[in-house]
Amino acid sequence: MKNKREESLSDFELDGRLARDSDLVTVLGLCQLRILKDSRWPWLMLVPQRNGMVEIFDLTPLDQALLAFETNTVAAALKEATGATKVNVGALGNIVRQLHVHVIARFEGDPNWPGPVWGFGQAVPYDEPQKQDFLKKLIEAL
Repeated sequence: MKNKREESLSDFELDGRLARDSDLVTVLGLCQLRILKDSRWPWLMLVPQRNGMVEIFDLTPLDQALLAFETNTVAAALKEATGATKVNVGALGNIVRQLHVHVIARFEGDPNWPGPVWGFGQAVPYDEPQKQDFLKKLIEAL
């Protein structure tokens, strides 16, 4: 018999747009860690595996703490793996309502620096060796 947490993880449904725009890297304690399909920025996303969540405050206090821990862990690993000037973290959800947190490495002189990454230009897909090299560095830093 599954406990409530195991049941919620196994029944988790990822929004179709998030699935289309990203690839799974790994599953952390609470979140799926995903990489966005846009090589212009090292861009990760954490998606808490809880159905029906829209805002961070919709999570239980324990899940809020776990999300904060996982976000900080991923942000620090991203900075270490990339040497980023700045790491941007945001949970906007204006278009996709399912709770998700963006973690983006930014560099002076990157496309649209210092402006936002959203709605700027067209996504540039990774070539597979470039993507695997980035993910190897990220996983080592985690």
